[in-house]
Amino acid sequence: MYPPQLVAPMKAELVNVGFQDLTSAEEVDNFMQNTKGTALVVINSVCGCAAGAARPGVRAALSRSEIKPDHLATVFAGADVEATAKMREYTLPYPPSSPAVALFKDGELIHFVERHHIEGRSAEMIAQHLQMAFEEFCAEEA
Repeated sequence: MYPPQLVAPMKAELVNVGFQDLTSAEEVDNFMQNTKGTALVVINSVCGCAAGAARPGVRAALSRSEIKPDHLATVFAGADVEATAKMREYTLPYPPSSPAVALFKDGELIHFVERHHIEGRSAEMIAQHLQMAFEEFCAEEA
């Protein structure tokens, strides 16, 4: 496990823009079972692709999009082990992946960006991908 002081600045990158930091399995279950509408969940990581593409891409997508998820949450792989394991149950059938970005609607997984879709891509590419997903899945139905 990574020490809390190491991951604190990486967590803050998302928490400071409105993400709820889920640190236990109970918090994950509570969030997933009681969140209505759309929810964006980032499975955060210390790796370079999280720092260079995932977190900046997520922040850019949220800052530029008029259509956004209703709720934001994050778990941190390698730090909040129980929370991450519980969140990964909600992202099945996808294998464990970090970083990763999941979009849920009323608790159902509707879009998932795995690590292999993040590695080697720029933050701008991640942002554009997420903006399109927000437009497709987060727009209010008429």
